[in-house]
Amino acid sequence: MYPVEINVQENLTSRNDDQNVLMDRFLYEYVKEDNIVTFKSCVQKHSPDKLVTPSGNSLLHVAVSYGSDKIAAYLAEEFPSLITSRNDQEDTILHVAAREGRLSNTIKTLVGSNPSLVRLENRKGNIPLHDAVIRGNKEAVAWLVCKDPGAAFYNNNTQKSPLYLAVESGHKNGILDDLLNIEASSGALQKGKSPVHAAIEQRNKDILEKIGKAKPELLGFKDEGLGNSLHYASSMGYLDGARFLLQKFPDGANERDQEGNYPIHLACKNDSVDLVKELMKVFPYPKEFLNAKGQNILHVAAENGQGKVVRHILKQDQKLIEPLLNGIDEDGNTPLHLATQSGQSNAAFALVRDTRVERSIVNNANKTPYDIAEEQSKIAVNQYEKTDEMLAEERKQFDSKNNTPADGTQDKAVDPKKQDKKKPSKDYKLLDYYGAMTTLSILHFHARPKKSLQQPFSSSQGKPPRKEETKSRIENLLVVAVLVAGVTFSGAIQLPQLKNISNSNEHHHDFNITSTVFHNNTAFDSPTGSSLLDGYLCLDVWALNTSVVAAIILLWTNLNDVKFAPFVVWFSSLMVGGAIYMMCLAFFFAVSIALGGSDYGVLAIIIIVVGVVFFLAQTLLYIQWILPPSVNQILEGMLSYYVYFLSFLFLFYSWRWLPDKLSELKRGRTSNERNSG
Repeated sequence: MYPVEINVQENLTSRNDDQNVLMDRFLYEYVKEDNIVTFKSCVQKHSPDKLVTPSGNSLLHVAVSYGSDKIAAYLAEEFPSLITSRNDQEDTILHVAAREGRLSNTIKTLVGSNPSLVRLENRKGNIPLHDAVIRGNKEAVAWLVCKDPGAAFYNNNTQKSPLYLAVESGHKNGILDDLLNIEASSGALQKGKSPVHAAIEQRNKDILEKIGKAKPELLGFKDEGLGNSLHYASSMGYLDGARFLLQKFPDGANERDQEGNYPIHLACKNDSVDLVKELMKVFPYPKEFLNAKGQNILHVAAENGQGKVVRHILKQDQKLIEPLLNGIDEDGNTPLHLATQSGQSNAAFALVRDTRVERSIVNNANKTPYDIAEEQSKIAVNQYEKTDEMLAEERKQFDSKNNTPADGTQDKAVDPKKQDKKKPSKDYKLLDYYGAMTTLSILHFHARPKKSLQQPFSSSQGKPPRKEETKSRIENLLVVAVLVAGVTFSGAIQLPQLKNISNSNEHHHDFNITSTVFHNNTAFDSPTGSSLLDGYLCLDVWALNTSVVAAIILLWTNLNDVKFAPFVVWFSSLMVGGAIYMMCLAFFFAVSIALGGSDYGVLAIIIIVVGVVFFLAQTLLYIQWILPPSVNQILEGMLSYYVYFLSFLFLFYSWRWLPDKLSELKRGRTSNERNSG
């Protein structure tokens, strides 16, 4: 067979449904079996360059995929247009050969005559070398690289080169060595995804070392959106990879990514304490690392709530970190400002307890950290009370005010310079309610400005509930009132039966233990038992009638002006709460009657003590029901600081502080063992 050379650029044929016809299965089988004699006799009845499979593969595609070398040579010589034919996925015969690993002498000869086949792309943007690497065909990879060494750095539609895919596959079949040992310069890889980033993502130090030895220039390659290799290792907290890169590519620590951050900023954002330590060993001047916003590493750690990193930085030498503690960014914010603004209570707690941190510095908006905490807590409460529909509408209004459509696209007619000026300083986002409230509570105790005691009582507290909220409260209270009425009614109608049982000696075994105790100890006949019974009946009847009245009042609201609903809800809540309170007291009386003359002295004492404790707790809680809503809101505002602060301390010391201390003790013990050994 003689070499067949055609003009690839002018003869790129693809499937045309109007001209092509599907090949019959007999012809397909002849090609598959490489039966050249039968194939020639059969193919003369057709037009071979028009026959395709349902996937658009030509006869030559099928021959190459099955390694039918005789038929492939015949078709290439007799019908040269098939050499550049493409299927539905825009695959050429070289794509098929590379993918199937069938680089016969015929294919090699065709490629030698038509070298442009090596760089033709399919629908995915893959050249044949991409497909060979994906399928792990080492022989095909080695041959294709020899034909075109620069193809190893060619990017497909996903911006991945064959070299990147080889790293991503984990050095399968030794393909990575073949690609790294080529003589072509990696300067051809001007954009796209970096192979070094792929190795970092897999945390594969062996591949990193291979790349550093064979192609060290790749270590400094910048991936779009991810920065250089040291940026990416720092963002992932990959300590071993970062150590290696600091040795081979130390200049990467002095470069900024697209967002204007240095690698040490990304390490702080990722809460990688060990990585921050490593970077500060190599570059012990953290005050020199300011990102595009003028923020130092403490700013970044505080804003992202990385308490471990914040505490580690605060423990460093005074001269080293003094410029960081109260440093201000371009908006005039200190690290404490940013921790407060983001609702990062863990970081705010570490900063505000450090006496070196100034708590009353004002930013460019003339706000202290405590002012920001109050503002953020109000926003968080407001968002918490809104429905999803209301929040979506608020988001649309925010985007329209800042001339930014809700889908994130921009109007092409808008001047880019004007668009940058109108761009908001920060995007709309939902605040963490618990984080905002705990941060405010922390600053309330550590950074609150002095205020008079009358101020909480002089300020207006809260807003009246919405109509839907009031209606929901009425329905819930009505259900509780009816349940209380039913329980108290049931308790009242059973007492006469119990009293009759206590006066009779028959059938006492048919009743529960309470009835038996009543009978055996004649609890109803003793003066004490009679007094307890009277108290029980009084409380039960009182609870029954109170709950019924509350239910009637709640039903009455449906027939009157809705303006009275908030007052009715408060008054009904008072009555329902009182009914529940009296039910608990009635139960205490019933238990006292049951245990009055029994031999269970210890059990009786325990029940009485528990009852007294809960009685006091219920009394304190019931006070809130008695007070008007406006007073309740004031007390709630004053006490909420303590509630959130205590809950934060519990979580902090049990979930965050204690594990850190245990790990420090473990590391100290390990180092002592090494020193002693």
